[in-house]
Amino acid sequence: MTRSDVRVGETLAWDVFGENGALLVRRGFLPSSDVQVDSLAERGFIDDQMPAAGMSAAEPPSVLRLLNHAVAELGPLLHRIAAGGGSVQAELEQVALLVAQAVAIDPEIAAACILHNQRVAAYAVRHCIDTAVVAQILARAVKRPEAETLSMTLAALTMNVAMLRLQDAHPGLSGEEMALVRAHPERGAALLRQAGVTDPVWLDCVLSHHENEDGSGYPRALVGDAIALPAKLIALADRYCARVSDRPFRKPMLPNAALRDILLDARHALDAQLGAVLIRELGVYPVGTFVRLLNGEVGVVSRKGLNSTTPYVQSFIGPRGAPLDVFLLRDTRSDLSAIRDVLGAGQVETRIRMEQVWGRAALP
Repeated sequence: MTRSDVRVGETLAWDVFGENGALLVRRGFLPSSDVQVDSLAERGFIDDQMPAAGMSAAEPPSVLRLLNHAVAELGPLLHRIAAGGGSVQAELEQVALLVAQAVAIDPEIAAACILHNQRVAAYAVRHCIDTAVVAQILARAVKRPEAETLSMTLAALTMNVAMLRLQDAHPGLSGEEMALVRAHPERGAALLRQAGVTDPVWLDCVLSHHENEDGSGYPRALVGDAIALPAKLIALADRYCARVSDRPFRKPMLPNAALRDILLDARHALDAQLGAVLIRELGVYPVGTFVRLLNGEVGVVSRKGLNSTTPYVQSFIGPRGAPLDVFLLRDTRSDLSAIRDVLGAGQVETRIRMEQVWGRAALP
């Protein structure tokens, strides 16, 4: 993009993208200052593949769009199973494939959706998709077979089918409600068998996703190696996603604090080696985490770095608290760009769209 392509007071005729493919400004944006014009001319480029007026173009693959599609498809299927409906396995497999495709396109953006896409649906459904995403990431990291990974994904999607109503319930459950929570793994496996599911890995993951290494879990109080590896991976994914989710009665934990909490659990309840894999794959500061840098800028972790403690950050608020016209990519290995604090979404006044950070793969 050149200085002649953009002028103060004239609306842009194109979407403008940064070097990483992230959307800087949409078509129709009105530059209001020479500073904005200079920033766009220096950092932006116009997509020369845009179709001419009246021509159609294929939609770019979008992780966010795939996961939103999966959420929309999953809700009715879970309610059909919970009501004792007939076989839905083929339809559930299509949802699992949507999740797998999203993770295959970009696992980091898929992980960011867990933090940035929490209003897409009620927790009961969204949490299952989030858990399936992390289960996919973990299964790929420890090189599980494709068939087993599909079974794990299906289990993550259906693990709470026997307690859908209680997922968004208030705290302080009654004794009867607590009994339903404790029974939901067995009841869920029974509902799936009733719906025609016979896959032993799928059923065992649903039955065992609340078991603990030290035998303190439920429903069978299994210990250590008696818990199958796929179930352990789902348990890790489930606990991370639950901790970082905003729910009607509970504020989300900061992502790094949620991982630290899981690491503490790994001393007795979880497999310590798999806990380390989770942190390695997501990073100490998971992609999507809001942070404040030592230079005073506020940004969002946009990519993992060379090690788990130094990710790349897109700054969108300057050191004096003003929103930046153009996001700035920071390498947190640099002293001034090192991470000072992790922030919750409520501490960040400026709202951002996912495509501003992650480009076309995060288009809604």
